[in-house]
Amino acid sequence: MPTVFHLGLLLCWAVVLGYWAITALRAKPVSRNESRARQFLAYWLPLLIAVLLLGPGQWFGHSWLREQFVPHSLPIYTLGLLLCMAGAALALWSRWQLGRNWSGNVQIKQAHELISSGPYAHVRNPIYSGFLLMFSGTALMVGDWRGVIAVAIVFASFWVKLRQEERFLAAHFGPAYSAYAARTKRLIPGLL
Repeated sequence: MPTVFHLGLLLCWAVVLGYWAITALRAKPVSRNESRARQFLAYWLPLLIAVLLLGPGQWFGHSWLREQFVPHSLPIYTLGLLLCMAGAALALWSRWQLGRNWSGNVQIKQAHELISSGPYAHVRNPIYSGFLLMFSGTALMVGDWRGVIAVAIVFASFWVKLRQEERFLAAHFGPAYSAYAARTKRLIPGLL
């Protein structure tokens, strides 16, 4: 991967993760939480595996994981970086819109508010949509089958997590959440 694209990709991820780390300090106190074991096994371990799959290619030697699914070319790198940037923008906007209601785990906050404006007017889980775009763009730039597997792992982990979040939110907000869920999709407006 050309250096400028590699740096662009790293900057994209650094901005998002940096913003997450800083704003996490201002989140509301927790009212209801999942067990730490479930959080680790269902969400954090799969994300760690996906990140490792997207690591340096030499980690995987000459295995089938290193086989290309797209050519390593300037148009592919450009498209991948654009997807990553779009995902970063969506994730940041969504995170900002949630404000102090955000959590990295499945939780209900004290004085939790149901946010249905901004990107949440179109999908219920736009942060996951943004991160899936970021992982997809990264996988495209890597260009190997290991990237496709990483995106599939992230999608599966997010799907499990968003379903649990929706159960928590439905129990907490009742009919208001049911009405919100009826008019929005989970990840992709009008589709999914």
